[in-house]
Amino acid sequence: MSSVAVLTPESFAEHRSGLQGHEMTGEVSAPTPPGPFLNTRVVPSPPLPEKGAPGEKTGEPASAWGCKIRPIKASVITQVFHVPLEERRYRDNNQFGEGEEAKVCLDIMQRTGAHIELSLAKDQGLSIMVTGKLESVMKARKEIVARLQTQASATVAIPKEHHRFVIGKNGEKLQELELKTATKIAIPRPDDPSGNIRITGTKEGIEKARHEILLIAAEQDKRAVERLSLEKAFHPFIAGAHNRQVQELSQETGARISIPPPSLPKDEIVITGEKEAVAMALSRIRAIYDDKKRKTTTISVEVKKSQHKYIVGPKGNTLQEILETTGVSVEMPPLDSGSETIILRGEPDKLGPALTQVYAKAKSAMVVEVTAPAWLHRFIIGKKGQNIGRITQQLPRVHIEFTDGEERISLEGPTEEVEQARTQIQEIIKDLLVRMDYTEVIIDQRFHRHLIGKNGANINRIKEQYKVSVRIPQDAERSGLVRIEGDPKGVQLARRELIEMVQRMENERTKDLIVEQKFHRTIIGQKGEKIKEVRDKFPEVIINFPDPSQKSDIVQLRGPKNEVEKCGKFLQKIIGELIENSFSLSVPIFKQFHKNIIGKGGANIKREMIEDLVRARSQDLFYKMFLFFVFPCPWGKNPPELAVCLC
Repeated sequence: MSSVAVLTPESFAEHRSGLQGHEMTGEVSAPTPPGPFLNTRVVPSPPLPEKGAPGEKTGEPASAWGCKIRPIKASVITQVFHVPLEERRYRDNNQFGEGEEAKVCLDIMQRTGAHIELSLAKDQGLSIMVTGKLESVMKARKEIVARLQTQASATVAIPKEHHRFVIGKNGEKLQELELKTATKIAIPRPDDPSGNIRITGTKEGIEKARHEILLIAAEQDKRAVERLSLEKAFHPFIAGAHNRQVQELSQETGARISIPPPSLPKDEIVITGEKEAVAMALSRIRAIYDDKKRKTTTISVEVKKSQHKYIVGPKGNTLQEILETTGVSVEMPPLDSGSETIILRGEPDKLGPALTQVYAKAKSAMVVEVTAPAWLHRFIIGKKGQNIGRITQQLPRVHIEFTDGEERISLEGPTEEVEQARTQIQEIIKDLLVRMDYTEVIIDQRFHRHLIGKNGANINRIKEQYKVSVRIPQDAERSGLVRIEGDPKGVQLARRELIEMVQRMENERTKDLIVEQKFHRTIIGQKGEKIKEVRDKFPEVIINFPDPSQKSDIVQLRGPKNEVEKCGKFLQKIIGELIENSFSLSVPIFKQFHKNIIGKGGANIKREMIEDLVRARSQDLFYKMFLFFVFPCPWGKNPPELAVCLC
């Protein structure tokens, strides 16, 4: 059965290092499919011998079987990628690992056959590891992006006649492109004059899909196509901040310039258009590259990994701002890398101001932890989040995270605001420690459901009466530890009442009486009057009669041992009298006269009449009453067709 493993960042890193430590000898790398992946690990299938062609001569040594070994092909791959906080579709941190994200992953695993593991990073982003065969991993990746990340859309315009090349034979090219980029690509129908192709997915996936579609269109275009391989480190200088420079260059020359996005490990820049326009754009790009290659230098700085996200900024905007204001490109290590080294590339006189901005951004926010007992967390949060709500309303940029079962609270945000939030939370903790207390009591698990009561009636009354919180463990926990938290006086009173309830239940007894079902209604009486008298006589005893549909003769008594015994004897005396006074008589009646006896709407057959017949206990009297209904009625020689039993 498939399952989702929810890991902490530390255990996630340990798991991956363990996998790498067990890699097989002779492992080879398989090409990494384009996509939002940060790392790929390939586990190969064992090599199989292949017979060489007769008479074939090779310089390679033969194996013991005289066979040439083919290159090892990967059968299982593991890929890891990151979903930033701002792109998470479900952000309910209290339900991580058991909410919608886990349900979606279970569904995807069942549909694709891939194995998925989730890890929640400190920045609240998701690290997702997918393992399985290449095809399964690609399908799982596409569904994860579509269902766990927020979706955007964009259009790319290419000539209508090029659409068929994007689709490919039997739609294979389009399916491959959607899997590679984890997007949904909608191509207009042949009868639609529009040349716009709509792409839906994450911003990163849209960029990759757009790039690939433009390449396909360029290859089919009769105009000039130039492919220029330049070091990827210099692509930001060619694109410019927010891609403004490459857009201006494209407008000036009339050529279409496609630069691979930063997440795509490609050095190739593709230029398409009229020959003169392509040549002009090619010349300008080479000039920019040569100039930056000659003038720029690099410096490396170490910044804590936890601060990298503040340097990158939302969707990389901070990096673009630094490039725009200083002309310096900032290269960040991959998210799945443990490296803390950041490389700044630019002209020497501009590196200083850029470095200042990098440090300022890194220190613009911080993460601190506040220690508080785990049982106190719910009171710090307050009813319906009132306490924390007041803090977050005043300081909206501060993110506060409570870790279930751990005695710490994490605060993240701008430095000054985080300090203010920490002070306020510490004051709340100090106040609660003075006002609040807790206690634990061991109660046998078989009594738990009685403590809770029907629909929680008992436990809710105790909580409301004593202003406390009572945690009774689930049956699956197999624990008898009941925890009471709240006002010190209320905690002690609630504890005493729970113990008293348990003591009463320990002295309780259940007894079953065997009573024929036909007597149940007589014992209960009309509208329950008779059984009410019994219950008033024995108020501590609960008397349960079975439902008539169950056809059961068992009447159950439950309550204090002595009272149950007295009540049982009293009911047995009543039952004995009923049995002694019961009377039964069978009367033969022709079937054609049944309707005369029953009467219209059953008017003749009434309970009062039957009771009179029973009390009479006289066959002669019964026949006189019977003849009253059926007279005249010649019996003849034929026997009656039906016998009626009256009790």
